[in-house]
Amino acid sequence: MPSIPAAHGLRFAFGTLSVLPVNLTRWDRGAARAGMLCAPVVGLVLGLGAGLAGLVLLLLGAGALLAAVASVAVPAVLTRGLHLDGVADTADGLGSGKPAEDALRIMKQSDIGPFGVITLVLVLLAQVAALAELYGGSWGAGVFGAVVAAVAARLALTAAARAGVPAARPEGLGAAVAGVVPERVAYGVVAGVLMAAVVLGWLCFGVYGGVRAGAAVLVGLAVAEGLLRRCVRRFGGVTGDVFGGVAEAAATAALVVLVLG
Repeated sequence: MPSIPAAHGLRFAFGTLSVLPVNLTRWDRGAARAGMLCAPVVGLVLGLGAGLAGLVLLLLGAGALLAAVASVAVPAVLTRGLHLDGVADTADGLGSGKPAEDALRIMKQSDIGPFGVITLVLVLLAQVAALAELYGGSWGAGVFGAVVAAVAARLALTAAARAGVPAARPEGLGAAVAGVVPERVAYGVVAGVLMAAVVLGWLCFGVYGGVRAGAAVLVGLAVAEGLLRRCVRRFGGVTGDVFGGVAEAAATAALVVLVLG
């Protein structure tokens, strides 16, 4: 396995998972592997941007609800709604009841069906409601929630790109990143990010904060994994839309855990 400089991985990650201007110099399996390993870094940057937007609005006198809306909007804008579009398309594919080939065709269409609309609305409502409750508790809890959710979402992408998870189509972003990350490496990244979340939560909010942060990441990954396996069984593999759905599932589940208890 040839070594890929970290710079190529970061460029691939930011170039494919955000609209931030980067010079994407390589588009091959090696760069894709490094890029998916760097996906949580993209989540950290987007999460900090989301938390900063919410904090600024709070400082300007806005309420927790508006701060929450801003924190949800920033990642959507900085990804051109890529993951949210994936949520809607994946819901349409799963809800269609069609054979895999027809379901994949439905997912490629530019319009959004009823399953997609309903799922997208519920996901956004859940994220805004959870962040509003966190911001209502303290600005720190809101910012921390925005960061944890964004990182958990991109960590789920690293896990979903592990070896053994097939692509549903021979082309597209899903095919480019499907199975590129060795399983042990993927699980190592998961363990590292999980430990970092626990330590940061403990430093910011005490022992219970660390436990909740760790639980948020774990539950987010578990929900994402459940969706991933359902899509692999249903479609025969993953697509770019499935990756988007997996990311938003992880983010939403992580936020729900953070507001419980």
